[in-house]
Amino acid sequence: MLHVYLRDPTQIRDAAASEPTPVLVGTTNRYVVCLRFNAKKSSGEYGGLKQYLAIFVAGRLDQMVEAKPEQCAAAEYQPFPEAEKLTR
Repeated sequence: MLHVYLRDPTQIRDAAASEPTPVLVGTTNRYVVCLRFNAKKSSGEYGGLKQYLAIFVAGRLDQMVEAKPEQCAAAEYQPFPEAEKLTR
């Protein structure tokens, strides 16, 4: 799904992900994964390390949004090498 959310999903740097955690999203508990990575902007330069929330519904990715600092503050990140190997 990173292909859908990123202009250029190739050569992502410093990718990491947390374990899925149930979080109250609106009025419903959803599984959420915190992601962080440094992806290229449309100009081809890196945009800097950013954090995202991947929100799941019924076991499928529903949406990915940029995380507010407090939303992933307690996340325990593990390397996510699959994201760094993406191609177009």
